[in-house]
Amino acid sequence: MPPHTTDIPTSTHVAYRDDPRHPLYLGTWKQHPKPDTRDFVHDNLEEPHRKRQKAILAKHPEVRQLYGNEPLTAVIGAAATFVQLSAAYAIGCVWTDMHWTAVLAIAYLLGGTISALYGVIIHEAGHNLVFKRPLFNRLTGLMVNLPMVVPISQSFRRYHLEHHQFQGVEGMDPDLPLDAEIDLIHNNPLLKTLWVFCYSAMYVVRGLALKKQPQRWELINWAFIVSVDILIARYMSVRSLAYLAVSVFFGYGMHPGAAHFIQEHYIFRDGQETYSYYGSGNILYLNIGLHNEHHDFPQIPWTRIWKLRRIATEFYDPLFAHTSWINVILHFIASPMLGPQARLVRSYESHKTGRTEYKAPVSAPSAARSVPAKTTITNASLGLKKRRDSGV
Repeated sequence: MPPHTTDIPTSTHVAYRDDPRHPLYLGTWKQHPKPDTRDFVHDNLEEPHRKRQKAILAKHPEVRQLYGNEPLTAVIGAAATFVQLSAAYAIGCVWTDMHWTAVLAIAYLLGGTISALYGVIIHEAGHNLVFKRPLFNRLTGLMVNLPMVVPISQSFRRYHLEHHQFQGVEGMDPDLPLDAEIDLIHNNPLLKTLWVFCYSAMYVVRGLALKKQPQRWELINWAFIVSVDILIARYMSVRSLAYLAVSVFFGYGMHPGAAHFIQEHYIFRDGQETYSYYGSGNILYLNIGLHNEHHDFPQIPWTRIWKLRRIATEFYDPLFAHTSWINVILHFIASPMLGPQARLVRSYESHKTGRTEYKAPVSAPSAARSVPAKTTITNASLGLKKRRDSGV
């Protein structure tokens, strides 16, 4: 039996048509064939998640029952904040003669691990998944931002929601690397290692590059954290503040808990721009690895996201997923095909066209109503084969 084909019109003067990526919403684009390319991979349709959500809800309407909040996240955040501030006090005020190598080891193993967790909690709060009231979610973000030295929670909330809205749109998705990152880092293993170490700084630089005026809550965030930093330096010590700063540097850089920044959208397979991680790190980091599931349903908190995965298994099983964050980092550094340029982008016009002219069909893809020009797609090209990497 010949493979099912769908015609994709290439002109824009037609009525709406079914999206040929249905139901998995894997694209037909491919990674650059040569490692010396210094450019993003380009697509001419919008991100896949909004339509895959519709496809899942059409088959599994019970998924809506998973929407809601998880106040336990705030309790975990409060406990993590207490532990990190206690460590800062001990290192800066009690163990003042501890050798700097031991301080660095604690900053990586304890401080870095906890700092990476702060980022996960700030992420949950940014989506209002902790409490029903947005104010309480903002306050949760400020609470866990307290030991992080740098004000991040409110800016992350702002720019991360824009990332969801404009995923992959050039000039509008704050998560995309800058052209300077591509030109400087490209696929050089040594420079990629340094880039991973300094990933926290790159996040700040990308936000500044957008040249947007800070919003009220961002100013509140700055005033709060600067005040806290002064108090820590005054009533603990500068050594305590330095420990907290180094912990954030480690936790957002060369640390397994930060590997999800690479895992989520850097291209590891043709046609797939978002990736999940199903390893044991999800236990500590509140299921942050289930990124396809999160982008499909940002209304579901971390305690219920695995239920989505089990309910809609036929949508997620065929997608490539990681099982080792350590493998993600090592593969990213070693592979000449990976670097800051290994991201999928689209123009804003393609983003709009994909959403307005291509609809999510209720059933299998059907041929377009009007076909001035066409391209053929097969089920095989949509990647309908279950794929996984090997763990470390």
